[in-house]
Amino acid sequence: MSETAGSATGGGRRRPARERLLAAAARRFYADGVAATGIDTITAEAGVAKMSLYNNFSSKADLVGAYLDARHEEWLDLYRARLAQAQGPRDGVLAVFDAYADHAAFAYEYGFRGCGLLNAAAELPAGDEGRAVVRAHKEEVERLIAGHLEQLLPDRPDEAHTTAEHLAFLLEGAMARAGLEGDGERVRHARSMAAALLDRL
Repeated sequence: MSETAGSATGGGRRRPARERLLAAAARRFYADGVAATGIDTITAEAGVAKMSLYNNFSSKADLVGAYLDARHEEWLDLYRARLAQAQGPRDGVLAVFDAYADHAAFAYEYGFRGCGLLNAAAELPAGDEGRAVVRAHKEEVERLIAGHLEQLLPDRPDEAHTTAEHLAFLLEGAMARAGLEGDGERVRHARSMAAALLDRL
């Protein structure tokens, strides 16, 4: 979740504890890391008692899983908004890049640090369920790109698949560099590279 997404309160009323906890976890996990963020920090930021956390999540691992699911859904919302403006499959591919650029443009406490899902996965041990969630997200992103390319290249399925993998790697590399550099310029550059590649197909 973004800083902006975690700050809204509906109609002046306090949000349910679960929402406040997820918003606080999103801010702290992204800014400080999953391992460095304790339950006490999250409950204090959310303004709820520790018992409230355990009434909503069975453990910190459960909260981490919910955070990862929420980040995935947040990205999908960005993608769907971009896709609604797309004029055909070429634009559909670029909508994936635009959604990542939109994600990078959120107002984060310590600036943009790259993909929150990959950052979290890097802290989780091999075999952790959270890593499977992140892998599934990345696989879905590649499938979305591939789906648009299959429409763009209906008679060239192998090329569509290969190009989708190429573009997914381009996107992930751009996100990694953007996270290190603290802004979305690399993602915007990757979008321009992807557009040029699509124009050569």
